[in-house]
Amino acid sequence: MTVPVAPEAADRRGLLTLDELTHRVGLSVRTVRFYTTRGLVPPPLRRGRCGYYTAEHIARLELVQELQSHGFTLAAIERYLAGIPSSATPEDIALHRAMLAPWQVEMPVELTSAELTARSGRALSEDDLETLSALGIVQPVGRGRFRVAVSQLSVGLGLLDLGLPLSAARAAAAVYAAHGRAVAEELHQLFRTAIWPAYKESGASPSRLREVVERLKPLSIAQLVSAYESAMDDAQREGIARRTR
Repeated sequence: MTVPVAPEAADRRGLLTLDELTHRVGLSVRTVRFYTTRGLVPPPLRRGRCGYYTAEHIARLELVQELQSHGFTLAAIERYLAGIPSSATPEDIALHRAMLAPWQVEMPVELTSAELTARSGRALSEDDLETLSALGIVQPVGRGRFRVAVSQLSVGLGLLDLGLPLSAARAAAAVYAAHGRAVAEELHQLFRTAIWPAYKESGASPSRLREVVERLKPLSIAQLVSAYESAMDDAQREGIARRTR
């Protein structure tokens, strides 16, 4: 026997009330309303005097939470979301979340100045900290606090002992940033246009996409390192050949 669905229930099928939304994403009513006034999420859909929320609202709120977990300020989150078109589907937004997740297993550790000194075994000068920051090893996150890639700290200290110029560290950082952004944009385009459509066509959920991206990340890093080593070998051989001609 089929149970009839009330017209008002059918009208809001797949939609959430504000209370249902806050329970789903783990945010307060006040926070959701604040994010709405700042334009981080679109206003609710109106059904008479009631407002309802969709999968897009959920996806955007989860993206905001993901950005916050990575230390983005509210202003930075606004700029990031401004780059996502209003026509973006929940799946498109899920791809942004998947790409934001860390690509390396080891996460940086937040240390105080005293803890960083203890880890380093010596006091670090302002120039030392600037060099380590340019190398991406020590990043200031607030007064007297730093986000530190602990496994790379000894490498950075060794470079300081060898007198690596700050200008060289900054120049290397600029190279990494420029080419890293280009790689990131092309990989994002690849996931968006080639990988996600194939999974979407098969009926896979956004969570399946996230799992696929997570599994591809270590392979992507390995391939990038391999490509870099091969390119460096080629560049060295070409340099030797030019000098011997």
